[in-house]
Amino acid sequence: MDPVSLQLGTNHLWSWLVRLLSKDPEWLNAKVKFFLPKMDLSSEDKAQDASQGVILQLGRLHTQGRATWQAFIHCVCMELDVPLDLEVLLLSTWGHGDGFPSQLETGEESQPASQLHHGEVWGGSAGGRPAALMPTPPPAELARKYLQLLKTSAQQRYAGGSPGPGQPLAFHQAYIPPILQWSRTTAPIHTQEGATLAEDGTDVSIRDLFNTRADKGPRVTVLLGKAGMGKTTLAHRLCQRWADGQLDRFQALFLFEFRQLNLVTCLLTLPQLLFDLYVSPEAGSDSVFRYLEDNADGVLLIFDGLDQALHPHCSREKEGPEDPSPALALFSGLCRGTLLPGCWVLATSRPGKLPDCLPVEAATVHMWGFDRPRMEEYVGRVFSDPLRQEAALAELRESRHLRSMCAVPALCWVTCLCLHRLLPGSSPGQAAALLPTVTQNYVQMVATLGPRGCLPPESLLDLSEVALRGLETGKVLFSVGDIHPSTMAFGAALGLLTSFCICTGPGHQDTGYAFTHLSLQEFFAALYLMASPKVDKTALVGHVTLNSHWVLRTKARPGLLDHLPTFLAGLASCACRPFLSLVAQRDETWVSAKQAAVMQALRKLAARRLTGPKVVALCHCVGETQEPELASLVAQSLPYHLSFHNFPLTYTDLAALTNILGHRNAPIHLDFEGCPLEPHCPEALAGCKQVENLRADSGPTSVPTPIPSHHLCLRYRLSGSKITARGIGHLVPALRLCPQLEEVSFQDNQLKDWAVLNIVEVLPCLPQLQKLDLSRNNVSVSTLLCLTKVAVACPTVRALQVRSVCLLTPVAHTQQWPLGPEEVCCSFLPLAPLLPPSRLQQCHLRVHDVQELIAQLQEGPHLDVVDLSGNQLDNEGCRLMAEATSQLRIARKLDLCLSGYQTCPCPSSASLSACGGGHCLLCSEGLCFFLLRLTHCGLHAKHLEPLCRALRGSCRLGHLDFSGNALGDEGVAQLARLLPGLGALQSLDLSENGLSLDAVLMLAPCFATLQWLLHLDIRRGAGRRGEHLRLHKGPGPSLTPCPAHLPPFSLSQCQLEPLSLTRLCETLEKCPGPLEVKLSCEVLSDKSLETLLHHLPRLPQLRLLQLSQTKLSPKSPLLLADLFSLCPRVQKVDLRSLYHVTLHFKSSEEREGECCGRFTDCGLSQEHVEPLCWLLSKCEELNQLDLSANMLGDDGLQCLLECLPQLPISGSLDLSHNSISLESALGLVKTLPSCPRVREASVNLGSEQSFWMHFSRQEEAGKTLRLSQCSFGPEHVPRLAAGLNQSLKLTALTLTQCCLGLEQLTLLLSLLRWPVGLFSLRVEEPWVGKAGVLALLEVCTQASGNVTEISISETQQQLCLQLEFPRQENPEAVALRLAHCDLGTHHNLLVWRLMETCARLRQLSLSQVNLCDTSSLLLQSLLQSLSELKTFRLTSSCVSSKGLAHVMSGLSHCYHLEELDLSNNRFGEEDTRVLMGVLEGMCRLKRLNLSHLPLGSAALAELTQGLSHMTLLQSLRLSHNQIRDIGAQHLAAVLSELPELRKIDLSGNGIGPAGGVQLAESLALCKHLEELILPSSGLSLEGLLILSQALDGCPYVEEISLAENSLAIGVPHFRQGLPLLRQIDLVSCEIDNHAAKPLAASLVLCPALEEILLSWNLLGDEAAAELAQVLPQMGRLKRMDLEKNRITACGAWLLVEGLAQGSGIQVIRLWNNPISPDVAQHLQSQEPRLDFAFFDKQPQPPRGS
Repeated sequence: MDPVSLQLGTNHLWSWLVRLLSKDPEWLNAKVKFFLPKMDLSSEDKAQDASQGVILQLGRLHTQGRATWQAFIHCVCMELDVPLDLEVLLLSTWGHGDGFPSQLETGEESQPASQLHHGEVWGGSAGGRPAALMPTPPPAELARKYLQLLKTSAQQRYAGGSPGPGQPLAFHQAYIPPILQWSRTTAPIHTQEGATLAEDGTDVSIRDLFNTRADKGPRVTVLLGKAGMGKTTLAHRLCQRWADGQLDRFQALFLFEFRQLNLVTCLLTLPQLLFDLYVSPEAGSDSVFRYLEDNADGVLLIFDGLDQALHPHCSREKEGPEDPSPALALFSGLCRGTLLPGCWVLATSRPGKLPDCLPVEAATVHMWGFDRPRMEEYVGRVFSDPLRQEAALAELRESRHLRSMCAVPALCWVTCLCLHRLLPGSSPGQAAALLPTVTQNYVQMVATLGPRGCLPPESLLDLSEVALRGLETGKVLFSVGDIHPSTMAFGAALGLLTSFCICTGPGHQDTGYAFTHLSLQEFFAALYLMASPKVDKTALVGHVTLNSHWVLRTKARPGLLDHLPTFLAGLASCACRPFLSLVAQRDETWVSAKQAAVMQALRKLAARRLTGPKVVALCHCVGETQEPELASLVAQSLPYHLSFHNFPLTYTDLAALTNILGHRNAPIHLDFEGCPLEPHCPEALAGCKQVENLRADSGPTSVPTPIPSHHLCLRYRLSGSKITARGIGHLVPALRLCPQLEEVSFQDNQLKDWAVLNIVEVLPCLPQLQKLDLSRNNVSVSTLLCLTKVAVACPTVRALQVRSVCLLTPVAHTQQWPLGPEEVCCSFLPLAPLLPPSRLQQCHLRVHDVQELIAQLQEGPHLDVVDLSGNQLDNEGCRLMAEATSQLRIARKLDLCLSGYQTCPCPSSASLSACGGGHCLLCSEGLCFFLLRLTHCGLHAKHLEPLCRALRGSCRLGHLDFSGNALGDEGVAQLARLLPGLGALQSLDLSENGLSLDAVLMLAPCFATLQWLLHLDIRRGAGRRGEHLRLHKGPGPSLTPCPAHLPPFSLSQCQLEPLSLTRLCETLEKCPGPLEVKLSCEVLSDKSLETLLHHLPRLPQLRLLQLSQTKLSPKSPLLLADLFSLCPRVQKVDLRSLYHVTLHFKSSEEREGECCGRFTDCGLSQEHVEPLCWLLSKCEELNQLDLSANMLGDDGLQCLLECLPQLPISGSLDLSHNSISLESALGLVKTLPSCPRVREASVNLGSEQSFWMHFSRQEEAGKTLRLSQCSFGPEHVPRLAAGLNQSLKLTALTLTQCCLGLEQLTLLLSLLRWPVGLFSLRVEEPWVGKAGVLALLEVCTQASGNVTEISISETQQQLCLQLEFPRQENPEAVALRLAHCDLGTHHNLLVWRLMETCARLRQLSLSQVNLCDTSSLLLQSLLQSLSELKTFRLTSSCVSSKGLAHVMSGLSHCYHLEELDLSNNRFGEEDTRVLMGVLEGMCRLKRLNLSHLPLGSAALAELTQGLSHMTLLQSLRLSHNQIRDIGAQHLAAVLSELPELRKIDLSGNGIGPAGGVQLAESLALCKHLEELILPSSGLSLEGLLILSQALDGCPYVEEISLAENSLAIGVPHFRQGLPLLRQIDLVSCEIDNHAAKPLAASLVLCPALEEILLSWNLLGDEAAAELAQVLPQMGRLKRMDLEKNRITACGAWLLVEGLAQGSGIQVIRLWNNPISPDVAQHLQSQEPRLDFAFFDKQPQPPRGS
């Protein structure tokens, strides 16, 4: 009997266990290897019999400790065929904690060295005898033995052929290398750039991993790949290949995993890392380490999982081999070459911000997944049976979602495992259908691996809890004590856990356990969240988040919960409900509730605006749910321009995105910028019909992004991708199959000449192509000439432009909308065919290239423009081009600017084209223009007369450029005399000619003599170019750049002295009008300003005068204020910061209008107030005065208020930012009565500090004062009350956040005493929202007058009171008070006092309050005494049924009630019944609002009976009550009995077509209807026709809302129109282009329309054209909303044209239409009233309006 059985005392059971295990030694060996991964089983004596071997193995397991032994016993019972009685005995004896004898506990952690092979001793220094007793071998021999020991250890480790750290399953695992791709910045010198490294028999690709540019110093390679790509497997594969002798360049190889190094808490030296944590030498550690240092170029160190390193910020201090450091610091030293210099380092990591310790020269390799050939090869190797192999391959080829999953090697293995189980007996396609998502793949895998076909729920849940606990604490490695033995056995039986030896420090070894893959741990964590009763919905939803993977910029260490939301979404699928119910052991109702919580969280995420990485994560989640509705919601919420920036994208990512886009109705623009793309991943987009524009600016690619093969993809851009020869080979045939393409871009790809020519050859196959961009490529001059030959010969090419770029722009025959400079340029020749311009600028063309170019141009068709500027043609080349001009068919322009002319001969009519440093020849049929540029030619005044004489004999001139010459003032004088003889020029440029101000005065008379001269722009000292002087015809189409909205006369950076200004003004008096003048100088003296202002009355043609960037004196505000009386034509004076002045003038035809004065930030103080007010008082009418941002202070403000009655202000006065204090606010209360025309004043003493006063033309009877953030203390309240008591004309006071507490408010109300009148007080303080209704009503009892209105809003923190003075008693209230009030309690006393102060209460409004039963009981008593109450509102409040009964009881006594609003409350059935009972007696109601109440059919019947008695009812609001058809029928029956009805709101009631027809018929009888709100009312065609006929011609209708009704069948059609209609709402009505014309015709018949809402419809360009035609006819229209329609840039441009015809509209909303951002920006620059923003930018009314 063996010692263990004796020790256990269970002889019979032990013998039986030995016999059982002797039958299956392989199973026992696998379990021993699992629990003892460091054990070398090959050292076992093969000669011993089977029983002795089993006993030896069991002894080893038993020695490991109680937990290991218990887990092993559970494995025996779970996996082997054990009789039930023995299973019970085994588990009861050894399967629990009390079954392990106490006398063995001391040996639990012992690991005798005799049991371990010397090659696997991790942490020991060296095995064998003590060194003192052994002879010391030579160092070379020691090193040789150690290197052999390393190799032998690796061979034993991988003896089973497993490429990974352990073999988890008895399932054949094939190894197919994934795609490896060098980063573009670190491509090796011996491999083709960007080539895919595919492994073959000679492992050339693995060798290439270590073939980088680094010949000396650190040789570091970083292998980047997402989870599941096989980084760890490849690391072990390299170790195995090295052990097999295939990486012979390395003598030693060390493999470390950071997940294990993280457990090492002590500091290590490099020898300790290599020897104590890996393999120890037998002897002579120092000698071995010195050998490794001397031969470092033959040492490879692999560090797996760099992203999991616990210390991302490593030290940069230089470490020596003997200095103990953390593991990451040692890694840093190896990478930088301070440790083991010359060695090779390979690190694997998930994509992310890599640690700073990596050198910049480190090579980066991207590890991608499987492409299709690799998938098929992997599947072929997995399935050895030919029939199953063929069936599996057929499933893979036919199923796109299977290929998407198999692109990730880890998922490919899971998929194969599931197919292995599903394929037998399944029909084709059935197996793939059972694996639709990654989550269901894992569910099937768990079911496949279940022992004996069953899954114990408790074990699944326990293992899931371990997984979640590990992820939340950042743990992926578990010790034996972290996992319960039965759970450990379950994980081991299913192959879900793997084991390995871990070292926590020198001499400390242990066995670690981990899930076979991180994604498996995430799956089980999600399973626990979904199935555990311990996890509530709140905790579950908290894990449904989207991580922002901006991995190239931020996160140094990616988290472990990245895929958890994806698995949660997958488990929320209906298909997983039975599985979850099994695991949770709950019914499916409980499971569906949890699933619904996850789905709701995803819906909320779908409604947000997400970044690119979060969009991808959301697409994965939504795809896992298999919910088409959710997928459609996400797809529709995606923006038109969807950008992805700077993060890697795989095939699986784009497959998930494509799946979501398949549910989208509108096209989309995809932009991949800076995103490393998996070489084959864009294939996932193939066939995606929603992609209209595809742009990729990513890393190197061998296979370009495919073009979706359908008609919607119009733009294809692949920039910065370094396309290889293989990529070009794939690309050219693909382009031929896409005739729909309009734009193709291959910018910045380093394409060579042959590649460019191959691409250009495709042009004839792309008839719709508008633009081919080949800029920033390696193109030679000879290729450029080949391009010109193609350009002039190809009929579709419109423009060839080369300026350090290569840009071909073919003709678009069908596109007519002008969006860019090329299109606008072509519109000059609308009657002739579009002729291609050829631009070869700065292309290093020389003289010898000219002849070939001329030959090409002669053979080609007519050309519009030939631009050869900026080349090196020299005189000879320019002469050749000029002489060939007559033979070239150039329609408009030949440009040879800066092409090498060194001299400028005196021109003549014959040699005109060969003149100057640059020249352009323009000659088109019918109308000839001539643009002559003679820049920097040394022209003097003497050259002008012969030059102009020659020009008179030639073609008609358009533009003259004489800049950069030496004409001087003398030349300008001659030119002013010669200009009339040159005809109607469009522009004349005289810049940089040494001109003085006298030259300006010489040219000014030309305004009167030259009809074409409209703009004169002069700037002196502008930058480095000297003076700038240009004469223009005006803004508009021109061949020279002309600033838009240029003032006619602009004089900048000139000295403006009084004498010069006098001469200038006298000259301007002779110029025709209208005239705009812009002046600028450094300083303008008071004398010069007075001189200028003195001459203004003599310039009646002046419309605008600007003084910009000109420093003025502090006296200038007074001089400018006097201008209102000096020059009555002045309309506005705007002075800012004593630096900018703008004066606007009225024309003589304009009637007398209002004036405005703005003197901001001018340093005005108290001393300036009186003279300024005296000058302004002479103005007849001053509408607005702005004195903000000055230094008036309290004294200056008081002085201004005293002078205020003298000022004729009729609009507003702005005194903001003038350093005023609380004293000014209190003083304003007293001063307001002395300002008769002030109607409102507003003071804010907070950080924004504003002070506004608004006036009226006549004396105002009532005034309003608003005080904000004034910080009143207790001492200020009596002063405020005293001031209010004296200001009898102040009728309203608002106090916002003025630190007025409850006691101070009570005091203020008690002190406020008026002799007679109404006074409104509004208090907005935070405490109002917390005080409660009872306390606020108690405040009202302190009022000295009658409280006539009370409004309380707890959410808005507002209390509003209206007081009437003097207090008057209501006899009815007095009698009721005496009859019903008992003063014995505080409650009754409060009621009695409220009845006294609120006897004449007419309005009581309670909004968003919490009404307790005590408050409701008080309201009941109060309401019974309110005989004059007209309005009662109780909205959006919390009130119990008992409290509501109290309130309704009180309301039943309010017989004069005219308005009742009970909307947005939660009423029960009993509450509704009580309400209906009260409504029966309210015959005087005019306004009734019962929106958002659950009105049942019985309540509706009662309501309609009550409505029949409300003959005075004018407004009825019953929205969102779900009254449906039955309710509509009840209402239709009673509406005819409401003759005064003006407003009705029935939105959101689920009314069907039947109810809609009846409702429309009854509404036809409401002749006084003003407002009709019927969204979501189920109107049918019949109901819509009836309603349209009833409303047509109605003289009172002002607003109509039919939103969210399906109006695809028709839109409201009017024949007479609605004369007062202001707003029509047709949002989300499915209106398309067919309905646009009748809709536009109806809208024109509504002349008062101000707002049209047509968002979220199906309107396209045809509808935009119809609307654009009617826009000029709608004079009052202010806003049109066309959001979320199908309007393209063409339709938007038509709207721009419609606006240009005189429409007064303020904004057209066009957000989320299929218009690219660039085009939208261009359109908005042309027409600012177009709004493409997400947030509505409604125009704000002017302050004070």
